[in-house]
Amino acid sequence: MHADMQGSPWASDVVTLAVEVLRVLADPTRLQIAGLLLDEEKSVSDLAAELDRPGPGVSQHLAKMRMARLVTTRRQGTSVLYRVENDHVRQLVIDTIGHVEHLLEEIPAHHRPLRAASS
Repeated sequence: MHADMQGSPWASDVVTLAVEVLRVLADPTRLQIAGLLLDEEKSVSDLAAELDRPGPGVSQHLAKMRMARLVTTRRQGTSVLYRVENDHVRQLVIDTIGHVEHLLEEIPAHHRPLRAASS
């Protein structure tokens, strides 16, 4: 263990990288992108349409997320599809939103029963 991290359960380089990962996710658009990619792959144009944002801006956010290893890509024909990198990233996003829902609501959305869709 490093002398400057005495008493810390993690090495300095691990903490530094963790802070960088959290910094990348600390952008509202990037957090929304991560949420949209939790359960399915999407292209830049799909994400841009769902977020009502310009494609080039979404692409820049995805590039930062890719550098932080939060998302990965897969080529399908001429399209590039994005998805969250792994289950750890998926759980980080879910836990972050779940924690905030607990802070803001008496009964958080993730604890409410699902309502049947109206016919």
